[in-house]
Amino acid sequence: MSPFLKEYEGDEDDDTLVNEANSGNRKALEKLLLKHQPYIYNIAWRMVRQPDDAADLTQEVNIKVITKLSEFRGKSSFRTWLYRIVTNHFLMSQRKPMEVKMTGFESHANALAGSKNVELTQEEKEEKKEVIKEVTAGCMSGMLLCLTREQRLVYIIGDMFHADHTVGSEILEISKSNFRQRLTRARKDMANYMENKCGLVNPDNPCRCHKKVTFTLKNKIIDHRNLLFNRKEYVDFHHEVVLPNVGKTIDLMEDKYDQHLRNLPFKKDFDKKSIIDDVVNDDKFKYLFNLN
Repeated sequence: MSPFLKEYEGDEDDDTLVNEANSGNRKALEKLLLKHQPYIYNIAWRMVRQPDDAADLTQEVNIKVITKLSEFRGKSSFRTWLYRIVTNHFLMSQRKPMEVKMTGFESHANALAGSKNVELTQEEKEEKKEVIKEVTAGCMSGMLLCLTREQRLVYIIGDMFHADHTVGSEILEISKSNFRQRLTRARKDMANYMENKCGLVNPDNPCRCHKKVTFTLKNKIIDHRNLLFNRKEYVDFHHEVVLPNVGKTIDLMEDKYDQHLRNLPFKKDFDKKSIIDDVVNDDKFKYLFNLN
């Protein structure tokens, strides 16, 4: 689901909720956070790959939104103001373990080279098709980490969440031309790597997702009983809501690569309520912001 294309379907708009929250209405503040948190979490998830790290980033952003909410003056949409906080925080936060591990496309290529290829029969491919999809999603997620943080944010916002250059430039506080240039560079870096390494894009490449299944299972890189990406509820939600809102990329060749990354699922079952409750029900916050 694109936060930049799909309107909120609730009864109250952002401005109403912001005004009520700034007047001390705790329920309005909770609604405001719940409304935008899925997108914050899923940007974080794509940024750092690990769910716990993404939850920590989301919690940190929630706290920043609460502490800065009174500064919102309505000069831009609340959503743009919020995502500006998100991007600034993600760019400045301490690097997470997976970011440290995956320092560039060379590290990703080395990880692939270090995982033994084992061919599967057609019967085995059918039997393990869900794990094969998990390997594919995990590999794509790893490729995202090979981009610099700035490139990753531009790519996630511009291609995976499909914000146009006007919205993207406002969020990152750069010119439209600069946003387009950065997005183009991120696309090219991703496309060049996939063209040279990924068998999904170039059939001449030896890397095939199904060949990595045996290695990843044997080395407990993937737990087939607890998949991180290829869980039915994420995939169903992605096909039902995300794909219909993804517009056409101007360059059809670049879209060939982008599509594989857009297929990363949108996670909606993270513990939204407890993350928010930890903040808005904290006695110190209630006192500081006069929440009733």
